[in-house]
Amino acid sequence: MKDYFSSQSKLYATFRPTYPKELYEFIFQFVTEKKVAWDCATGNGQVANYLSTHFHEVYATDISQQQLDQATKQNNIFYSLCPAEKTVFQENQFDLITVAQALHWFDRDAFYNEAIRAGKPGSLLAVWGYALLYIEPIIDEIIMDYYNHSVGPYWDNARKLVEEQYKTISFPFEEIHPPPFSIKVQWTLNQLSGYLSSWSATQKYIREKGQDPVSPFIKRLTKYWTKPDMTVTFPLFARVGVISK
Repeated sequence: MKDYFSSQSKLYATFRPTYPKELYEFIFQFVTEKKVAWDCATGNGQVANYLSTHFHEVYATDISQQQLDQATKQNNIFYSLCPAEKTVFQENQFDLITVAQALHWFDRDAFYNEAIRAGKPGSLLAVWGYALLYIEPIIDEIIMDYYNHSVGPYWDNARKLVEEQYKTISFPFEEIHPPPFSIKVQWTLNQLSGYLSSWSATQKYIREKGQDPVSPFIKRLTKYWTKPDMTVTFPLFARVGVISK
């Protein structure tokens, strides 16, 4: 199991972007009943929290207790420390299973088997993620340099699946193809700095080299950050499939 986020769980909870309601609305239209959902690799509970307003019960799992400690609490969300590939859930328990920005870390074949076991016949598995952000051309160029060169050697190989927007992964389900979505946020330079600090590659760089690569990057970027806050866009990608028995 790969746990790259326990050490920066507070950063993750504070600076990770939130997903647009349009994405959820697209998914929900294909969910027959909204009784029980499973948010796998819930992290800070962002998705579980949204699901809790539409489902009677939400079960949210993660392999990081530190992440779960930061998660949003609701009366109908039941958090547990649990790997994606092996759970104690009942067969045919869930109407919807979600995985946000995490499928690339899984043993996918084992997880798919678990999703098929725990999902009801005709239930939905929805997995999604977001690609590298963009702001303005000159800023984007500097971010790409940081991404590819400053911390490039410190990315796990699984990051390539995100770069490929999950198009190359196996997905053994009858697919429903979503339209394009994106996350748009207004961020200060400090918020961008916090987000970059939450990257697994940034944290690995810090552990191995004993210094923070974000600070010199932000110093380099300052003269191009022309407003107090700027529009930051993250392209979203998703795979949505029907679970058949």
